[in-house]
Amino acid sequence: MKLKQLSLFLENKPGNVRTACRTLADNGINIETMALADTEQFGILRILVKDWERAKEVFETNGVIVRVSEVVALIVGHRPGGLADILDVIDESGLNIEYMYGFSQRIKLDECRSEIKDGAIIVFRFDNPDAAIEMLQGRNILPIGSEELFG
Repeated sequence: MKLKQLSLFLENKPGNVRTACRTLADNGINIETMALADTEQFGILRILVKDWERAKEVFETNGVIVRVSEVVALIVGHRPGGLADILDVIDESGLNIEYMYGFSQRIKLDECRSEIKDGAIIVFRFDNPDAAIEMLQGRNILPIGSEELFG
């Protein structure tokens, strides 16, 4: 249930984020979500796309430095304390969160049920994603996979 995330290292100049997005658009690749972190000289654009291998190849062909990371996405209840409850479980387990970002989406939980759940999806980068998934599943917190996220 790990997802592959692309991290693009871009010089901190006007137009570079637009160029990255246009490159994907021109190649028919849709961005599910993204987050941008910056420093004075460069930025890291983190993106989730369905066809991450193709997106990586497209970027590398265009001279963009790309790193692939494994991240874990969780559905967080859209209510006060929804994220705090998940973070309580993560903190109690001693897992380290390197970074996280979120987005909202209606998501079908699985093909066997017609249930649609509203809420935020929070993407976590853990220092040990396999241990995080095992612990979360043990606490009945189920990460979502590519099938649920990308449909």
